[in-house]
Amino acid sequence: MQTAIALAALVLLAYALRWAVRLVLLRAVPRFRRGLPAGWLQALLGDAVLTRLSQLVPSLVIQAGIFAVPHLHPVATTVIRNVAVAVTVLQAARVLTALLDALEHYNQASIAAARDTGAPTRSIKSYVQLGKLVILLVAGVVVVATLIDRSPLILLSGLGAMSAVLMLVFKDTILSFTAGVQLAGNDMLRVGDWLQMDQVGADGAVVDMALNTVKIRNWDNTITTIPTWRLMSESFRNWRGMSESGGRRIKRALNLDAGTARFLTPAEIDALGQIALLRPYLTQVRADIAAYNADFARQSPDMAHEIVNLRALTNIGTFRAYVNAYLRAHPRLRQDMTLMARMLQPTENGMPIEIYAFTATTAWTEYEAIQADIFDHLVAILPEFGLRAFQNPSGSDLALALRPGSISQ
Repeated sequence: MQTAIALAALVLLAYALRWAVRLVLLRAVPRFRRGLPAGWLQALLGDAVLTRLSQLVPSLVIQAGIFAVPHLHPVATTVIRNVAVAVTVLQAARVLTALLDALEHYNQASIAAARDTGAPTRSIKSYVQLGKLVILLVAGVVVVATLIDRSPLILLSGLGAMSAVLMLVFKDTILSFTAGVQLAGNDMLRVGDWLQMDQVGADGAVVDMALNTVKIRNWDNTITTIPTWRLMSESFRNWRGMSESGGRRIKRALNLDAGTARFLTPAEIDALGQIALLRPYLTQVRADIAAYNADFARQSPDMAHEIVNLRALTNIGTFRAYVNAYLRAHPRLRQDMTLMARMLQPTENGMPIEIYAFTATTAWTEYEAIQADIFDHLVAILPEFGLRAFQNPSGSDLALALRPGSISQ
């Protein structure tokens, strides 16, 4: 009866002290916490950590008081003490995991705040998960060793013999952790980056970087989960550099019908000279051409009447000059980055004039609007140069061509 009463009193004392310690921690520590500057220290002193810290008290009280219970058999004393020690180790592991959770939550909040300011912030989720894994493995070994009343070193030596099996079981975890360290150390990937990895169908923003996986929210709002180790063994494209540069590239060609390329007449040159963007170019080029042709006429007067022997303006060259002037005058294009209109190799789809420029914004919707406005303008102004965009014949074109009398017309 004395033993039972003493055990009951010990248990009641343990949980009463737990309640008292929890009450003191949750009332006193928050007052101290409010006086601290916002940061990781406030996160470590969160209510979840304090609650788990108070749960250490019962097992500690039982460890200290079990020897004071009268008439308790020594074997029972040892068993209860060992169980109490095992519970203490387990609760200590839970406190450490709560600290890691608090650090992770603070890191995630910092990342969310950094998205608005553009400050670089790296995710520590993979390190937190690895820390939890190590803590739980160590705690498991110590708990088992305590319950069987053996030294933890004996179990650890046995685990050393099972290292091959452990490496096989945790192969992906080891590879992913190594890849995560390399990704973070080389600053190759952050939460919020735009990642494109075509071989796994990923094209979107990084929303989570864990120990084993990286989650990508694609632009169609689907989620692609990639094993972390694949990001080091395979190639991927990170668009962060484009976002940080402040300019997004336009690289698109306008195919012109090769059959519309020709020399310009003096009247057409005079008409194009009324275009403000084109007037400086025409003035300079006409002077250069006139000087060259006059010199050629003096040297070879018998061949000066053939146009092939003289320099002359072409409509496609003049159009290319206009496009360059138009791009340089565009207020939404970066003038400090590469800016040009170039002629690509002619193909069966016509003569491509490629626009290579960078917009002054990286926002997707604004970028598409700027690009569309540029090509809308260029397509609409083609007739002024006597040019026509190339277009494969459609069904209506063929029907019109096959209509009776259309060939004679």
